[in-house]
Amino acid sequence: MKSLNVLITRTDPSVPLPTYAKPGDAGADLTTTIDFTLEPGERMLVPTGISIALPPGYVALVHPRSGLAIKHGISLVNSPGTIDASYRGEISCILINLDSKDSVSFKKGDRIAQLLIQQVEHADFIEVSSLPGTDRGSGGFGSSGRA
Repeated sequence: MKSLNVLITRTDPSVPLPTYAKPGDAGADLTTTIDFTLEPGERMLVPTGISIALPPGYVALVHPRSGLAIKHGISLVNSPGTIDASYRGEISCILINLDSKDSVSFKKGDRIAQLLIQQVEHADFIEVSSLPGTDRGSGGFGSSGRA
């Protein structure tokens, strides 16, 4: 697996750096710097205590943790969150509790999201009078006829 050096600083020296739980994992775990509780339907901007410097041509994407989603209904409002290569501020996650009944509590250091680093391409947008055809054409949501 190809590796990329990403410069990182901690705004809170007590939180761990992002880590991959298992070899080959795509996402590195992000943790919270605070104790908090999310009530049903509540959303909150949660700090992770880290800032990164990505090289040009890369993006960091913040994804929900599947275990938190299935066990507690925790997700990210803007999933995936986009961290541009030019951003140098602290990474924070907009968590939401989608459970209709139960609140969920977190302690400082708990894993709250995953950070994926990907290479990106910039596009040159070229306006044309019509687009080339395909089998699908302009068919959108549900156009394949399958549930």
